[in-house]
Amino acid sequence: MADTAFQTQYRQEFIAAFEQNQSLLRDSVTTEAVIKGNTATFLVAGSGGAEAVTRGVNGLIPARPDDLDQLSATLKEWHDLVRKTRFNIFASQGNQREIMQKTSMGVINRKIDQEIITELNTGTLDTGAAVTASLALAVRAKVILGNNKVPADGNLFAAVTPAFMGYLLQVPEFGSADYVSRKPVDSGETAFTDKAGFYRWLGVNWIEHPDLPGVGTSAEKNFMYHRSAIGHAVNKEGIQSPVGYDEEQDYSYARCSCDMGSKLLQNSGVVVINHDGSAYAAE
Repeated sequence: MADTAFQTQYRQEFIAAFEQNQSLLRDSVTTEAVIKGNTATFLVAGSGGAEAVTRGVNGLIPARPDDLDQLSATLKEWHDLVRKTRFNIFASQGNQREIMQKTSMGVINRKIDQEIITELNTGTLDTGAAVTASLALAVRAKVILGNNKVPADGNLFAAVTPAFMGYLLQVPEFGSADYVSRKPVDSGETAFTDKAGFYRWLGVNWIEHPDLPGVGTSAEKNFMYHRSAIGHAVNKEGIQSPVGYDEEQDYSYARCSCDMGSKLLQNSGVVVINHDGSAYAAE
C-alpha cells in the first residue's frame, strides 16, 4: 500500500506564449480609414522638383502643373477563427474563451505588420552589403534619405531586428544623455522599457521588431523610412472580434476579421539596411 497520494495542482490563470500580439508598425505609416470600397487611393503631391522662374520676355510668368501621383492600396479580408467544443473548454486548464479571443486578435495585429513589412521590402534603395550595425551604418541610411530630400521632420522611423538593436546598445552615442533623453542602460522613468514604443535617436524613431525578413541570419533586412513613404488602409468600422456559442453543435468560437491593405507610396523614402545578425543567433 502506498503511503503517499500526490496531487497535481493546475494554475487556472494562463501564461501568454511568447509571440507578438500587437502591431508595432501601424503608427509609423500613413493610415487611412476606408468607409466603403475595396481600394484606398493615396495622393502623393509635389512640384516635381520645379525651380523658380523669371518673367518671360512677353511679360508673362511661365506656368507649370503640379506633380500628382495617385497610388492605390487594394484591401483584402483577413480572418482568424478559433473554435473549441464545450467539453474541451470545460476539461481544459485556464480561461479558454479569453485565450481564444486574445490569440485571435494577436494574429490580426501581426498581419498588419506583415502587410507593412512586405511593402517596405519592395524598396530599391539599400546600404550595400550586409554588415553589423554601427553608428556609421545608421548615419549612412539617414544620409541616403537626406540625399533624396526626405525631411528630418520627426517622421523618420527605423524598424530593426533584435540583433541590430543589440549592436546599437553598444554604441556610446546611442546610450549617451548628450544624444538621447532616454538611455538604454539605466533605471527609472527615463529608461527604455520592454514594451512597444519608439526609441528616439539621431532624429529617428527606432522600433525593434522580431519578424523582419531574415531575422537572426547574416541577411537581415532592416528599414529606415519616412511616414509618408508607406500607406496603410483599413476598414476601421468593419473590424470584428465576436465571441459566441453555437447551441446546435455545442462549441464556442472567437473570430477576428479585418479588411486592410498597404502600399509603397514613395520609393525614395525607404532605405533597406542590409545587416548581418548571425553573431547573435542561438547556437
